[in-house]
Amino acid sequence: MNVRTGLLNLPNILTLCRIAAIPLLVVLMHFEGRTPALWAAVVFSAAAMTDWIDGWLARKWQVVTVLGKFLDPLADKLIVMAALIMLIPLGRIPAWAVFLILAREMIVTGLRSIASAEGIVIAASELGKYKTIFQMVALVGLILHYDYYWFFGLRHEFLHASMHTAGLFFFWISFALTMWSGIDYLAKFFRVFAR
Repeated sequence: MNVRTGLLNLPNILTLCRIAAIPLLVVLMHFEGRTPALWAAVVFSAAAMTDWIDGWLARKWQVVTVLGKFLDPLADKLIVMAALIMLIPLGRIPAWAVFLILAREMIVTGLRSIASAEGIVIAASELGKYKTIFQMVALVGLILHYDYYWFFGLRHEFLHASMHTAGLFFFWISFALTMWSGIDYLAKFFRVFAR
């Protein structure tokens, strides 16, 4: 079978690989320390990159399938949810914020299903794209967590960087965008169904 055609085309295989990486991410995040944190960040970053690659390939090769449309957003949500949940017992983000993010995702997914069943497509706003970008950057920083010293300049200086602080900064931006985009989608949904 040609790798570009059928249900198991390359974009769908990359999406499945992203799902398969979730248990590895969970195991790595179960352990404290710089080395497991670094490897967990590598796994998460690689998964995030495959999200962009599989979408690009699907569009380029024109192999957008029903399975791909289902699996791609599911894989994104699963790996983000796994990372968020694993960060709670590590004390890196508050449980209430994770609860609100997961509740938003479930509500929007449910409303999309209702709209789809009625043959209505409610387009996602640009807010959702920005939310995803900030969320991915935030999670990499929070997974890395520890302070790092980067060699900097000709004067043999070291730049001190707290990955946890940077991760939290981007996390709160992504949290605000998550809530905002969720409210925006709710408003669009009720506007459409109020007609």
